[in-house]
Amino acid sequence: QVQLVESGGGLVQAGGSLRLSCAASGRTFGSNAMGWFRQAPGKEREFVAAISWSGSSTYYADSVKGRFTISRDNVKNTVYLQMNSLKPEDTAVYYCAVDRRAYSVISTLSDIGYWGQGTQVTVSS
Repeated sequence: QVQLVESGGGLVQAGGSLRLSCAASGRTFGSNAMGWFRQAPGKEREFVAAISWSGSSTYYADSVKGRFTISRDNVKNTVYLQMNSLKPEDTAVYYCAVDRRAYSVISTLSDIGYWGQGTQVTVSS
């Protein structure tokens, strides 16, 4: 059974940093793109960042570009999201995601085959 377990969320002041981790178990995802989405109260789930299966390519939403960095460790089957210069509008539940296709790129919600349970990130002003 595939499981994606996120950790690292919490409460931080504006301008602070957090590092999210997502560890996958049940199978390896070395051939699949991985990414992060987020959902704020009353809003739709939105794309945050993605990384290719090899880790050589990364993609970011405009709202986080220059502040967030996605990375992965295929040996540990884990993806990370380093979040710096956090803003109150970054407050949301953050979800780890794995592309259902091999050797592809995450671009929409329909590309996702596996979701984590989510971790809350709250940024106070």
